[in-house]
Amino acid sequence: MTFRPSSLILYVDDVDASTAFYKAILNADPIETFKDFSVFALTKDFVVGLQSKHTIDPKPQPAFGGFEISMSYATNAEVDDLYREWKAKGIAMALEPTMLDFGYTFVATDPDGHRLRVCATDTTNVT
Repeated sequence: MTFRPSSLILYVDDVDASTAFYKAILNADPIETFKDFSVFALTKDFVVGLQSKHTIDPKPQPAFGGFEISMSYATNAEVDDLYREWKAKGIAMALEPTMLDFGYTFVATDPDGHRLRVCATDTTNVT
């Protein structure tokens, strides 16, 4: 058997608030909801789960290394469009639209500080 991840679980402080946040940015309802957990389909084979950090066993570490959920196949215009849409929804931004070495990008954060990057990846300068 080969390990093929099918989900990403984010530990969150308030499942209801996080569910509302992801419902707004994904423009989709969760595929399942429970008292302390909700699930959104990102693709037909991959989901993101929102789990209460107060009820999971074993308990999560109080602090851990950073990571981000990234959407890397946008165009520059789509980066700008989605930035404006999310900004209008009041979503916190960690990085305004900016050209970096790897492409045109912005970074938003969810209610728990998880990073969400949208990027028009540019690999033309990759050696």
